[in-house]
Amino acid sequence: MNGRRSAERASMKFIFSQMAYFVGLESNRRNMLFMLRLLLFLITLTAIYSILFHFIMQAEGREFSPITGLYWTFTVMTTLGFGDITFDSDLGRIFTIVVLLSGILLFMFVMPFTFIRFVYGPWLEAQLKIVVPRDLPADTSGHVIVAGTDSIAMSLVEHLRQFGTPYALLVSDAKLALDLFDRHYRVVEGDLDSRQTYENLRVNAAAMVVTLYDDLKNTNIASKVREASQGVPLLSSADHEDSLDILRLAGCNYVYHFAQILGQAMAGRAFGLHMFTNTIGRFASLCIAEAPALRTPYVGKTLRETDLRSHFGLNVVGVWRGKKYTPPLPEMLIEAEDMLLLAGTADRLDRFDSRMESAEKKSEAAMLILGGGRVGRAVAKSLEGRNIPFCLVEKDPAIIPQNATNNYILGSAADRDILRKGGIDTTRTVIVTTRDDDLNIYLTIYCRKLRPDVQIISRATLERNVPSLYSAGANLVLSTATLATSVIANILTPGRVFALTEGLNIFRINVPPMLVGVSLRDSNLRRNTQCNVVAVRSGKDLSLPPNPATPLLEGDELILIGTIEAEREFMAQYPA
Repeated sequence: MNGRRSAERASMKFIFSQMAYFVGLESNRRNMLFMLRLLLFLITLTAIYSILFHFIMQAEGREFSPITGLYWTFTVMTTLGFGDITFDSDLGRIFTIVVLLSGILLFMFVMPFTFIRFVYGPWLEAQLKIVVPRDLPADTSGHVIVAGTDSIAMSLVEHLRQFGTPYALLVSDAKLALDLFDRHYRVVEGDLDSRQTYENLRVNAAAMVVTLYDDLKNTNIASKVREASQGVPLLSSADHEDSLDILRLAGCNYVYHFAQILGQAMAGRAFGLHMFTNTIGRFASLCIAEAPALRTPYVGKTLRETDLRSHFGLNVVGVWRGKKYTPPLPEMLIEAEDMLLLAGTADRLDRFDSRMESAEKKSEAAMLILGGGRVGRAVAKSLEGRNIPFCLVEKDPAIIPQNATNNYILGSAADRDILRKGGIDTTRTVIVTTRDDDLNIYLTIYCRKLRPDVQIISRATLERNVPSLYSAGANLVLSTATLATSVIANILTPGRVFALTEGLNIFRINVPPMLVGVSLRDSNLRRNTQCNVVAVRSGKDLSLPPNPATPLLEGDELILIGTIEAEREFMAQYPA
C-alpha cells in the first residue's frame, strides 16, 4: 500500500513538473493564448447563431427556448443533425447550410490541427525535454563532446563506448535525442548555437569537442564553444577545402576534409603499378602491408612452408580471403586470390619487394575511377601527385574540370562502351567512389563480371552496406566513418588504434593484469579472442615478431590485430 502511494505521488510530481515546464516556456504561453482566443471566437459564433435561430423561427411563427436554440446550433455545427428541429422557409434552410459549413470548417479542420500544432506538439516536446538531460553532472570531466548524428558521429561514439571513454552526444532535435536516449546513449539535448549549451556540457572540463555538421553550422558551433572555453581542443569536419582556413579562424584546433582523406586512402590501397607490398598502416617503426599472393611462389604452400619470418623477418598477421579476414594458422594453405597481411619494418618489406620484383614487372595500365565527386577527385589528385596514370568516369559534365585532359571521360559507368574506353579491359584496379551505396553495389557487380581478376576498391557510405559490397565482389571496402573515427581516436589517444580496413583494426594496449607473467604461447589469445599479437613493446624495444615463449611483463605493450568483434571480445576477457 505504501509503495503504491509512493508511486502515485511520484507520478503526480512528474505530471506537475511537466505542466510547470510546459506553461513556463514563452512560446507555449503564446500558443495557449492563441487557443483561448480561438475558443472565445467559437463561443461568440455559437451565441450569434443561437440568436439568429430565434429570429428566423419567430419569422416562421414558432417560438423556442434559449436552450433549444443552443441545442440546435451545436447539433448542426457538429454535423450530428438529429432532424427534430428544422426550418420551413428557404431563408432558414440557407441559414442552416451556413451554420453547417462553418461547423465543418471549425470542428473538422481548424480545431484538430490547431490543437495538435499549438497544444499537443509543444506539450510532447516539453515532455521529451524533461526526459532527455540538458546538462551533465557537476563532477563530469575528461569527456568528449560529440556534436553530430551522422554515420561518423555514431561510429565515433561506438568507439568511445568500446574503450570506456566518457562522452556526451549533443543533439538539438528533441525526438531524435529521446530515441538515442532510449537506446542507452549518453545524450544531451540543447541548441547548437547557444553558449549556455556548452557550459551545461562542462566544456571547460572536456577532453575534446568534435563537431560534424556542415561547414556553416560547424563555424557557428566553434564560435560558441570558444565563447564558453578558450582551452578545450576543438575538432571539426569540413565539406570544402575553402572552409579549412575559416574553421581554423573560428577557433578549431583540428580541421579535416574527411572526403579527401578517404580518397587518398583509396588511392593508397590500389595495386595499380605493381603487385607487391602496399603499406597501409604504421605504428612507429612497425609497418603493416598488404601483399597479394597472386603470381608469387607461395601459392599452394602453407604459411609454415613460406617461412617469411626467417627469410625476411616478416610476420604474417592475417589473410584476406575474399571478404573475410582470417587469423594466420601455420597449416593454412595459400590460394591465388588471397591477400597476405605482413608486419615488419620498412627495410624488411623493401627486401621482400626486391625479391619479388624479378617475378613481376611493373604495369603502366591506368587505374579506373568511377565517380567524380569529392572522393573521386581526391583519388585522382592523389594518383596524379604520384605520377600514376588514371582514368575517371563521370556522367555529370559540371563536375569534370574545364581544363580536363584525356584522363576524364564523360558518360555513365553503367555503359560497357564507356568502361572499355576508360580501360576496364587492361586496368588492374577499379575504384568505385560514389555516395550512393546502391549504385556502388551495382557497379561492383558489373565490373566483377567484366573483369573477374581485377582489384575492386569500393566506398561505403553506410556501414550496414559493407557486407553487401564485399558480397558484390569488392576486394576492399572503405568508409568515411571508419577513417574519420580512426583519425579522431588517434588525436585523443595517439597511436592506440588504426583502422586497416572496414571492420579490421590494429590497436595497442598495456598488458592486462591477467596476462602478466604469461607467455603468448600459453595465453591462447588467438584461440580465445581471434586477435593476433603483431608485436610487443618493452620500454623502447620493439619485439617484432614477438617471441611466443617469452613471458609478458607488467608495463609491456601489446600491439594486436583483429576484427571489431575480436577487439570487443579481447576487451571483455582482459579488461585493463
